[in-house]
Amino acid sequence: MKHPPLFATAHRGDSSSFRENTIASIQSAINLGAEIVEIDIRQSRDGHIIVLHDSSLERLWGFPAEASSLNLDEISQIGFAQFRIPTLETVLELFQSTKCSIMIDMDTPIHAINALKLVEGSGLDPTRVIWCGNLEAMLLIRQNSSTSRIWAPWNENKSVDQELIKELSPEFINSHYSFWTTSRIAEVHALGLKASAWTIDDAPTMRWAKSIGIDSITTNNLELLQKVIADDSDADPLDIDRAIELAQSIGTWAIQVCNWMVPGDIQTKANPADLVTEVDLFIERHAREMIKATFPTHNIVGEEFGGEFDPLTPTWYIDPVDGTTNFANRTPWSSLSLSLAVGTDPLVGVTIDPWRNKLFQAAKGRGATVNGLPLVVPKPIDASTKTPLAGRVVLTELAGSEPWPGFQNFLEGLHESYCTMRVMGAGTLTLTAAAANYGIGSVVHRFSPIDHLAAALIAKEAGCIVLNEQGEEDLFPTNGGMLIVHPVASTALFDIWVAALK
Repeated sequence: MKHPPLFATAHRGDSSSFRENTIASIQSAINLGAEIVEIDIRQSRDGHIIVLHDSSLERLWGFPAEASSLNLDEISQIGFAQFRIPTLETVLELFQSTKCSIMIDMDTPIHAINALKLVEGSGLDPTRVIWCGNLEAMLLIRQNSSTSRIWAPWNENKSVDQELIKELSPEFINSHYSFWTTSRIAEVHALGLKASAWTIDDAPTMRWAKSIGIDSITTNNLELLQKVIADDSDADPLDIDRAIELAQSIGTWAIQVCNWMVPGDIQTKANPADLVTEVDLFIERHAREMIKATFPTHNIVGEEFGGEFDPLTPTWYIDPVDGTTNFANRTPWSSLSLSLAVGTDPLVGVTIDPWRNKLFQAAKGRGATVNGLPLVVPKPIDASTKTPLAGRVVLTELAGSEPWPGFQNFLEGLHESYCTMRVMGAGTLTLTAAAANYGIGSVVHRFSPIDHLAAALIAKEAGCIVLNEQGEEDLFPTNGGMLIVHPVASTALFDIWVAALK
């Protein structure tokens, strides 16, 4: 589907190259051809409007004071040359001789009227000034100017408020990118409005926004966005670098969602212990759109929206929130499972531990990482090799809400080796655990690529042994369970597991 041209909004100027909101950053964004440059404003103690995002000067300028506690002459002494905190008057002058528009963002209504008066007195074409940010501030702008261009804030997982649209008469709906979907875009476009997404700094999410019809992307990485906008070529279906980048982007975003969002409406599926939340659906929808934006020919099999195994087509397997019961009950053990495979050969895998802000990732033959750092199973202390399970922890899961056949025997076998069992409630993270050194081994009674393939690849690439019930190294068992274990304990733990199953 062909969408209208997408344009770039430079967040706080060319902030990937220069200090944000400075003359250097803003001028660079104008020179690079940004259609819009977004800035933030504050007010000094003596009433001057300055261009600054934080209320404090500490993060960027190392000056532990609130901007509102300093006069303009004091603020003007901080920094040097073009790397100072500019006034709004000075910044507006940069836009007089350019086609680029300026977007003024406010997180408080306190200085909205003063800023509007200053803009109106600047002589700048009012069609090149856009207002966004705090809702109360936007209402003040509209009440005092019937012609100002307003981008209405809306960061809720539901339809845009019709009364808000009527009151603000906005040009755009301006939302964090997490809240946009294909259907939400269509809904906004049907109202005669446009859609803006903030703040997108990675190529996979930019491609997704472009593919679903977003009209404007706000970014800290202007040149990357411009390249994505200009690139209409199709990706190689087996471009592993692009697949890694995509999986990492989805995983990073999923950590944010799991930290930001409460479970919301909770429903049951197969039985009262099998839960699904709004977050499960939210993550899988977005992940599917992301995958199709980068790899439109790929197959997808997901926990919530289904799909079928295809031995020939590259296939993504996704469980958006594995351990939903834990997540819904705020028990800190749940994960995302996302993997790419061709047939039964896994190529890329990502799992997360959102409770500890960890992203685990692996690609076939390239090793594993956690938060970008190498993930390698630690070498054993020599003494531990004689009794490798003694004093260690092995993780497993229930079969739904009941023990799996042989569970009690497995527990007793571990006890005889002075090893402790933990039942955690999320198979993805449980199988990742051995690679993460959360335990020496993990067992699930029935393998599912949706839940377990990503963890199996990560464990393999980190140096763990991954076995099926026949004792074969197998990352994609066609039946039965899976055991992941540190090499030092592979024989001992496998023997206990197989004995328990018998």
